[in-house]
Amino acid sequence: MTDQVQPDNASNKDRVLIFDTTLRDGEQSPGASMTFEEKLEVADLLDAMGVDIIEAGFPIASEGDFESVSEIARRIKNASVCGLSRAAPNDIDRCAAAVKHARKPRIHTFISTSPVHMKWKLQKEPHEVLELVTQQVTRARNHVGDVEWSAEDGTRTEFDFLCRCVEAAIRAGATTINIPDTVGYTTPEEYETLFRRVRETVPNSDKAIFSVHCHNDLGLAVANTLAGVRGGARQIECTINGIGERAGNAALEEVVMALKTRADILPFHNRIETTMLTRASRLVSAVTSFPVQYNKAIVGQNAFAHESGIHQDGMLKNAQTYEIMTPESVGVTKTSLVMGKHSGRHAFKEKLKDLGYELGENALNDAFRRFKDLADRKKFVYDEDIAALVDDEIVNANDRIKVVGLTVIAGTNGPQSAALTLEIDGEKKTHQATGNGPVDAIFNAVRALVPHEALLELYQVHAVTGGTDAQAEVSVRLSEGGKSVTAKGADPDTLVASARAYVAAMNKLMVKRGRGKPEEMRA
Repeated sequence: MTDQVQPDNASNKDRVLIFDTTLRDGEQSPGASMTFEEKLEVADLLDAMGVDIIEAGFPIASEGDFESVSEIARRIKNASVCGLSRAAPNDIDRCAAAVKHARKPRIHTFISTSPVHMKWKLQKEPHEVLELVTQQVTRARNHVGDVEWSAEDGTRTEFDFLCRCVEAAIRAGATTINIPDTVGYTTPEEYETLFRRVRETVPNSDKAIFSVHCHNDLGLAVANTLAGVRGGARQIECTINGIGERAGNAALEEVVMALKTRADILPFHNRIETTMLTRASRLVSAVTSFPVQYNKAIVGQNAFAHESGIHQDGMLKNAQTYEIMTPESVGVTKTSLVMGKHSGRHAFKEKLKDLGYELGENALNDAFRRFKDLADRKKFVYDEDIAALVDDEIVNANDRIKVVGLTVIAGTNGPQSAALTLEIDGEKKTHQATGNGPVDAIFNAVRALVPHEALLELYQVHAVTGGTDAQAEVSVRLSEGGKSVTAKGADPDTLVASARAYVAAMNKLMVKRGRGKPEEMRA
C-alpha cells in the first residue's frame, strides 16, 4: 500500500501553512504546563518536522514564558516564531521583545469581537473595539513585518462587524487574519461559508492569508478546520494530540493525515514530515503527562491494531482492507518486535531509532541500563514498554529530586509502611513513613523528605502493556496556590512508578514556584 503523494508542481495557492500552538494554547490545558527545557525540546521537534509557524507562548504572562519564547526565537532554524499578545501596548511591546531574535518573528495579537464578549468581558462598545483593532495592529507592525490578527469568538460575531474589523486589521498591516471558533460552537458547513463570505465581502481580503483555529467542545475541531480550508483559509492552527483549553484544539496529526490521505477531495499540501508524528505525540504526552487515549486517531495505541478475527483475516490478505494509511507513514513500526534480556546494546539502539528516538551517548547508556533491569523483571518487553521507559528517562533527566530506593511493607495487617530514599540535589536522604495503604505511605515519606502543602488532585494507574508483569504508568497531579502540575512515572512495580510520578510532580512544582531549595517547598 502506498500513501497519497503530493505532486512536486502543486500550486502555491493550495499550500496550507501549519501553525502549531502546542506551546501556547496547548500549555493552557489545566496541569499541562511544561518546564523551560521541555518547551525547547518540543520546539526543536516541531521545527524538525516542518511546522511553518511555532506559537511559542504568551510573553506578557510571566517571566518564564518570556524567557522560553526568547530562547525558542534564538534557536529555531526554519519556522517562524510567534508570540501572543492582547490588544494592549505593553502586551505587544513585550511580545516584540521576546521574538525579536527570531529569523522570522511574528506577533499574534487578538481582541474579542462577539457581542457577548464585548459586553461582558471587554465592557466596550463595538466602535471602541474597532478603533483598538487598528491601534494594536499598527503598533505590532511597527515592531515586525509579520503580524497576525485574531477576532476572538469570531464564529459568534455579527457578520458585518466582523468584516469591518477584518478590513481594518488588513489596512493597518495584518498579514494573517484568524477567525477562530474560540468556543467550539460552529459546524463545518457554517464555518466554510463564513470564510467564503468574509473573503468575498472584505475588499482587501486578497492582501492577507486567512487562518482557522478550532476548539473541540462539540468534537468538530478537525472537521471544522478542514471546512475552513475549503472556504479559502490557508493557515491551520492546531496542537499535537489536540491538547488545549477545555476539550482541546484541532489535532495536528489528524488534520495533516486527513489532507494527505484524502488529497483526492482535499487538494491542499503542507510540508510536515508525517513519519515524525508519533514521536511528537509521545514527546508531548510525556512532558505534559497527558496520556493519549488508546483509540485516538493516527497516534493512539490501537490506531493500527486489529483484534477482530474478520479484520485480522482481511489484514493478512491485504492491509488496504482495513488500513487507509500505512503505520510507517506516521512513524509507527509495522510489527512489534519483542525485546528481552538477551538483546544487546546495538539491537536496543536500533529499536530506539525505529521508535523515533535519537539519544546521546550518556542518555543511551542510562536507557539501556534501565531496559536491562526491566528485561530481567519482565518476560517480554514491548515497544510501548520501551517508549514509556525512555520518555520517563528523558523527562526526568534534569530533576533535582530523584527516587533512589524504596521498600514497602503492605498487607491485611496495617498500618502499611514505606522506607523511601531520595537523592535531593545530590544528597541522599531516607525516611520511613506509615499510611492508609502503601501508596499513602510512600507519599507521606515524600512529604517528610520534601515538606510541602500541595494537594493531590489525581492519582491514576494504567498498564502500558498486557499481562500480570505489565509495566505500570502512574499519573499524579498536584496543586498548590492556584498552580497545578501533572507528571508520570513508569516501572514494572506499581509502587515504584507511584513514587517516581509523585517526585516528578514535585520537581515540576518546584520549577513553577521558582524556589531555590526543595526543603523550602512548604508555603
